[in-house]
Amino acid sequence: MNLALWITAGLLAAVALVGGITKTFIPKEKLAAQHGGEWTQNATVGFVKTLGALELLAAAGLILPAALDIAPVMVSVTALCWILLMIGAVITHGRLGQFKLVMVNSVYLLLAAFVAGGHLMA
Repeated sequence: MNLALWITAGLLAAVALVGGITKTFIPKEKLAAQHGGEWTQNATVGFVKTLGALELLAAAGLILPAALDIAPVMVSVTALCWILLMIGAVITHGRLGQFKLVMVNSVYLLLAAFVAGGHLMA
């Protein structure tokens, strides 16, 4: 079970890292031109960059607390926050009719629930 939690947390951290880097460092106009980034057309630059920063923090929060054995409960807290973020992503992509992205984000949500629950039960 521990190995499965590490693999799942690592996968989610990689997703968060890529998303965070993308939203933080790629211009909003370029994001809006990409499939899946259309939602940024109606968002402020500050909002997009804030989401990017939160995703970068999530990448760290899913791995570092358990790896360093410093407040490992923060992995579960981070996973719960990731669930909230994915609920927002599901709603946003659903409104845009991007149902493949809704499914992808739903999978991320379920993986985060596994990580949160697994770490809380351990």
